[in-house]
Amino acid sequence: MNIRFVPAPEVLTWARREILTEGGQLFNEDHAHLEYADVQFLWAPGSFAKQGRTVIGQCEEVTFRCGPWQKGRQQQQMSDWFGYVPAYLITLDARYCLECSDAEFCALVEHELMHIGQELDEFGSPKFTKEGLPKLTLRAHDIEEFVGVVARYGATPEVQRLIDAVAAGPTVSSASISRACGTCSRG
Repeated sequence: MNIRFVPAPEVLTWARREILTEGGQLFNEDHAHLEYADVQFLWAPGSFAKQGRTVIGQCEEVTFRCGPWQKGRQQQQMSDWFGYVPAYLITLDARYCLECSDAEFCALVEHELMHIGQELDEFGSPKFTKEGLPKLTLRAHDIEEFVGVVARYGATPEVQRLIDAVAAGPTVSSASISRACGTCSRG
């Protein structure tokens, strides 16, 4: 296994074709604002632990809040990897992705894409840039709650939406996932 961080252009190509573009096997309208988003993918050599959890994927807005030399080094690294500095970067644990199922891989990629949301104005309408593209922002998870709290006190409206979604069943069949991932080298 490689111990370096490595650009993953094949993941971006696959995600654009199968998830972000209408007509893709896994097209998701929730990602419509990302069709032309400035995002890149990166393979990490492994996971890391944060707040007692194992992190296997991370989405970040690429910003440099540091001194000029550190900023220069970081910008140079991005340019070496991608040819420019992208607006958003999704890093995936290569070891996990090598061993997980197709459905788990798809869920991980979509989870990280969900973190790139479209900004809303004061009326709740989507914001756009001067160029007419969606104005993007990082967004948090829809819900964050402990199972024990829900078991004791019931579901908040956000948790209830999740419960309803689970009860309705998946909208993407296993067949769609296998067709979309059929050419990947993970088998």
